[in-house]
Amino acid sequence: MKYYLIAGEASGDLHGANLMKALKEEDPNADFRFWGGDLMKAVGGVEVKHYRDLAFMGFAEVLMNLGTILKNIKFCKKDIEQYAPDVIIFIDYPGFNLRIAKWARKKNYKTHYYISPQIWAWKEGRIKDIKRDIDEMYVILPFEKEFYEEKHNFPVHFVGHPLIDAIHKRPQIAPEKFKKDNGLDNRPVIALLPGSRKQEIKKMLEIMISVAKEFTDYQFVIAGAPSQEQSFYESFLSTKNVNFVTNKTYDLLSISAAALVTSGTATLETALFKVPQVVCYKGNRISYEIAKRVIRLDYISLVNLILNKPAVTELIQNEFNTKRLKQSLANILNPQSREAIFIDYYNLEKKLGGRGASRNTAKLIYSAVRK
Repeated sequence: MKYYLIAGEASGDLHGANLMKALKEEDPNADFRFWGGDLMKAVGGVEVKHYRDLAFMGFAEVLMNLGTILKNIKFCKKDIEQYAPDVIIFIDYPGFNLRIAKWARKKNYKTHYYISPQIWAWKEGRIKDIKRDIDEMYVILPFEKEFYEEKHNFPVHFVGHPLIDAIHKRPQIAPEKFKKDNGLDNRPVIALLPGSRKQEIKKMLEIMISVAKEFTDYQFVIAGAPSQEQSFYESFLSTKNVNFVTNKTYDLLSISAAALVTSGTATLETALFKVPQVVCYKGNRISYEIAKRVIRLDYISLVNLILNKPAVTELIQNEFNTKRLKQSLANILNPQSREAIFIDYYNLEKKLGGRGASRNTAKLIYSAVRK
């Protein structure tokens, strides 16, 4: 069968790639055409557009790039019609995907959504569009099933979280070898995960590396995003005690004593690697002021949202400064604080439902489409 997948971010590329692998196990004749990234491309099929050309962050950035976004939507519709897929699989990225889904429903394409838009955080009104335009929804957070079914009477499939599989299946690397191969010394590592988009990386890294000189018993290592060239990070590497690796985030987390993490999927990845973390966020001021008025959540990190408690420290906007970051980092390097975090991480993984998300989703999609 023919599968058309749309992922617009690095995390979507990862989950899309694992879903494609699982679909190939269910359907040996699977043919893929997709919007995604290098990981999906490595599985096979035809890449239409790379997510690095699609990712615009925040209200202000979207407005500035509205012309490009509208052109991409028009192009996507035409490309789908030419390909004539048996099913369209949307992976998160709701601003774009829900527009395509509305059109696809009118054209009678089968529409499946893997990894729900976070409508429980904001734009809950999108539930009307989802109920109208989506045939099957596959959710990966335990509270999402209750949100959809009990609050909005829309049946969904809770398939577990795909990050668990991605982390457990990754090739292992010895800490000594990783340090040697990447020019690191024997000191414990503090990982810096500043995000994947240029505008957020610039905002986050300046403050993250400002505390490096205060923790000389540790070495700080920036996790370079696969969507960015190494040259983009050069201006941050002149700081003493700051190193860099690219496209090796999981290997880096596997040897890290602590991490400073931009809010998003990376907070959950860090938790699943059992690395104590400080969650950081500083956005465009206009975008942040708008978001603050429309998002109704007690927390911004997935870790705290799933556990429904402040298990990890969150430093948001003006609170994300050198003084607060230094205090928060010192706290998670304290043995007693670390013990409490590890217990919360254990409970988090239990809530996520274990392994097999990609396989579970692939089986459901293949079965539904065959009917």
